[in-house]
Amino acid sequence: MKKPQQRIAFIFLEVFSWEGGIQSYVKDILRAYEAQPTPAPADVLILRDRPTVNNPFVGGVLDFHYLAMGQPTLGRLRLALTLAWSLLRGRYRHVVCGHALMLPLVGPLCQLFRVPYTVMIYGKEVWSPLPPAQRRALQRATGLWVNSRYSRDRACEANDLHPRQIHMLPCIVDSATFTPGEKSPQLLEKYGLQGSRVLMTVARLWPGDIYKGVDITIRALPYIANVFPNVKYLVIGRGDDQPRLAQLAQDLGVSDRVVFAGFVPSEDLVAHYRLADAYVMPSQEGFGIVYLEAMACGVPVLSGDADGSADPLQDGRVGWRVPHRDVDAVAQACIEMLKGKDQRCDGAWLRQETLAHFSAASLKRQMAEMLTKL
Repeated sequence: MKKPQQRIAFIFLEVFSWEGGIQSYVKDILRAYEAQPTPAPADVLILRDRPTVNNPFVGGVLDFHYLAMGQPTLGRLRLALTLAWSLLRGRYRHVVCGHALMLPLVGPLCQLFRVPYTVMIYGKEVWSPLPPAQRRALQRATGLWVNSRYSRDRACEANDLHPRQIHMLPCIVDSATFTPGEKSPQLLEKYGLQGSRVLMTVARLWPGDIYKGVDITIRALPYIANVFPNVKYLVIGRGDDQPRLAQLAQDLGVSDRVVFAGFVPSEDLVAHYRLADAYVMPSQEGFGIVYLEAMACGVPVLSGDADGSADPLQDGRVGWRVPHRDVDAVAQACIEMLKGKDQRCDGAWLRQETLAHFSAASLKRQMAEMLTKL
């Protein structure tokens, strides 16, 4: 008699070898899974991570399998063989595919062995029609875990998905880590921010991520400086687009107001959020964990008005949402935030309203609902 399928498989591109919003979200999902009263044992297969990564999940119900090899093609082959062998042996009762890019591999194998699978989707990777193989695999998934209403709606429209497939699992913020606090004198001195009103953005500075809006915020600085002559803009992140942004600041005569901090480790981010008088990212996000992090630190936030940030900003109730490429709108919102007269600038209220909807406890409850459907 065939043994019952007891385990769940989670399959991700990368989790620990890179830092970003998706990786933070994945870790929160795994923590919520481990926090269930009686979670089934699960395998976590990671395509691009190696055994040398720093993995905080030790000794729990999750067994990690690192599949990275010297050549990416060999890594994908290793993943295919590992998954096929496990499915053939009846090891899994459900597979959670952690990215649409892996669907052409994961989808057909699960269909071949008649094992249901769920797909996690995050944002722009599903906002446009997918290639035929990915699209078919997405449509045939048992369920889709989506982090925002905006991504849900765009994915359904672009890829002809059925609403009954969709299950919402929003991003959350670590309330114990991201807390209000005084501005660090050492960091103020390091970045030359003493006596300044500080705007801040945390984003990758890649040419492909211009949508983050760092250039728009730089263009808004001359207008903001007319009202707040001591304004400065702290940009945290690294990437090949930094020279272009630095040149833009110089061309606009605000290079003395823009501070490129470069890469900041996750453990140091909270001290940097506390430097900010306002968090500014007029972007197009699938969700935007950084908004939650800033608000949990009591910092007012600005986002774009046509993306997944509607969820963390609660449709504008707790933050400013503006057209993401509108310099004038960004400048005006920044001025309002720095004046601090709106309730959305009340740090204690911001934190309270953010944690009421986006905490580890809420994700644990939602995860429990998802697992009953697997």
